[in-house]
Amino acid sequence: MTTTRSPAGPGLLTEADAEKLRGLRRMKALATGLLVAVAVVYALATWAEHRGAGAWAGYVAAAAEAGMVGALADWFAVSALFRHPLGLPIPHTAIIPAKKDQLGQSLGDFVGENFLAEDVVRDKLRSVGLARRLGAWLSRPENADRVTAELATAVRGGLRVLRDNDVQAVLAETITRKAEAQEISPGVGRLLERTVEEDGHRRFVDLVCAQAHDWLVKHRDTVLSAVEGGAPGWTPRFVDRRVGDRVYRELLRFVTEMRDSPEHPARGALDRFLTDFAHKLQHDEETRARVERLKSDFVARPEVQELIASAWGNLRAMILTAAEDERSALRRRAHAAILGIGTRLASDEVLRAKLDGWVADATVHVVSGYRAEITSLISDTVASWDARTTSRKIELHIGRDLQFIRLNGTIIGSLAGLAIHAVTTAAGG
Repeated sequence: MTTTRSPAGPGLLTEADAEKLRGLRRMKALATGLLVAVAVVYALATWAEHRGAGAWAGYVAAAAEAGMVGALADWFAVSALFRHPLGLPIPHTAIIPAKKDQLGQSLGDFVGENFLAEDVVRDKLRSVGLARRLGAWLSRPENADRVTAELATAVRGGLRVLRDNDVQAVLAETITRKAEAQEISPGVGRLLERTVEEDGHRRFVDLVCAQAHDWLVKHRDTVLSAVEGGAPGWTPRFVDRRVGDRVYRELLRFVTEMRDSPEHPARGALDRFLTDFAHKLQHDEETRARVERLKSDFVARPEVQELIASAWGNLRAMILTAAEDERSALRRRAHAAILGIGTRLASDEVLRAKLDGWVADATVHVVSGYRAEITSLISDTVASWDARTTSRKIELHIGRDLQFIRLNGTIIGSLAGLAIHAVTTAAGG
C-alpha cells in the first residue's frame, strides 16, 4: 500500500506522485503480463510443434519467440534509463541517476534559451493581448465589484498586520527628518511676498481688526484695569481712571478707524512691514537662521510629535472604516475608477498598446536580468536530489508512457517474427 506524504522534501511523494505511481505499476503489470503470455504461448506452440500439430504451430512459436525477444529488449532499454537491469552494473545503464546533474543543467539551459529568450517572451505576451483581456474583464460591473472587494480586503489585512507603534515611530521620524532637512524660510518668504503683492492678506487684517474692535467693546473694564495697574502708586485713583478711560477710547478709535478705512496709515505700515519681513525671510541670513531654530523647536515639541503620531491612528481608522463599508465614498470611487480603467482599456487602442509595451518591457527586464537565477532553480533543484530520487521522480512522470514501448516491442516483435518465419518457410519450401 502506497503512503502519500506532503511535499516536505524532494524525496517525498505528493498526492499527484502517488497517483502516477499507481498508473505506472498498472502499466508495468500489463507489459510484464503480455511478456508472460507470449512466453506461455511460445512454450505451448513449441510443444505442439514437436507433437506434430502442424505447420501452424511453427508460425505461432516463431511469432511468440520474436515477441519475447522484443519485449525483453525493450524492457532492458526502458529499465536502463532508470537503474541497472537485474542489478548488474552493465555499462551505459542507469543513465538518469548517473547523468542527473548534466540533465538538470541541460534542462535549465534549454528552458533559458527556448522559453526565456526576449523574442519568445515578447511574442507570447503580444499574442496574449493582456491589456485587451484585462479591459474587457474590468469593464464588467461584477468583476469591478470583485476587484474592489479584494482590494478592500488586502487593505484591511495590511493595516491590521502593521504595528501602530512602529508606523507612528517611522512616520514621526520621517516627517521630523524632512522638516529638519528642508529650509522653510525662503518658501515662506516668497509666499508672503506674493500674498502682499496680490492683497491676499487684506481679509486677514480685516478679520483681526474686527475681532480687536469687538474685544475692546466687550472688555472695557479689562483695559481700564490694565492701565490702572501699571500707573505709579502715588497718583490718585480718579486720575488713573481718567487716564485709563482716555487710553481705552483712543485704542477703540484707532481700531475702529483701521477697521473701517482700507487706506488707514497703519495698514500701509503693516504692508511695508510684511514686505520687508518677506524680503528678510528670503535674503537675510540672521532672520532665516532664527526661523529655522523656531521651526526645529516647534517640531521637537512633545505636542507636535504626539500630533504627528496620532495622525496615523486617525488615518488608519478612517481607511479601515471606509474599506469595510461597501457604500463608503472610498469604495464607490475605487469601483468607479476600476470600471473607468476597464472601459478605457477596452476602447482605447493606444492605451492598450502602451500597457502591453510596459508589461513586455518589465517582463523582459526581469527575465533578462534574472535568467541565470531562474534556470539555476531547475539545475540546482535537480542537483540537490540524490540519484535515486531523481530517477524515481522522472520515472513517475514518464515511466507509464515508456511501458507502451514494451507493449509495442512485444507486438511488433511478434509480427516481425511471424513475417520472418513465413518468408523463411516460403523460401525453403
